[in-house]
Amino acid sequence: MKPTGTKPIASNRQARRNYEILDTLEAGIVLRGSEVKSLRESKVQITDAFARIDGHQVWLHQLHIAPWLYSQSHTGHDPDQKRKLLLHHHEIMRLKARVDPEHLSLIPLSIYFTNGRAKVELALAKSRRTHDKRIVITERDAARALARANRGDRGE
Repeated sequence: MKPTGTKPIASNRQARRNYEILDTLEAGIVLRGSEVKSLRESKVQITDAFARIDGHQVWLHQLHIAPWLYSQSHTGHDPDQKRKLLLHHHEIMRLKARVDPEHLSLIPLSIYFTNGRAKVELALAKSRRTHDKRIVITERDAARALARANRGDRGE
C-alpha cells in the first residue's frame, strides 16, 4: 500500500530570516535507495543547501543526507553529492529568467514526502542584509505586542 498525504522531513528555518522569499515552487529529487531510507529516518541537513541552474537542469548543492546505517560501502551514497531536481522545462526557464538579472538565490525551504515521493520546496529569494533582519524582527515584535494588547493579555 502506497503512503498518502504529506510527511515533513526537514525544514530550513534560517532561510526565512536570512532571505526575503519572493516565490516558491515544488520540485522532485533524484535519489538512490539508501538516500530515500535515510530521508525516511530524517537524517538530513538542509541549512547550508542551495540550488543552481546549470544549462537546462537544476541541481541541489550542499544537501547532506547521512549514509543509511544498514547500507554497505559499495551500495551506499556520497552524503554531500549534488542532486538533480525534477522540474518542467518551462519552470526552469522561468526561474532562469528571474535568477540571473535580479541576482536572486534558489533556497530549499523544506523536504517532505508527498504520496511516497520525495519533494523539495524551493524558494526564489533575495538575501537580507543585517539591518534588514533587525527591521523585520522589530516589526514582528511590534505586531505581537499590538495583538497582545488587543487581546487584553498583559504578559504577567
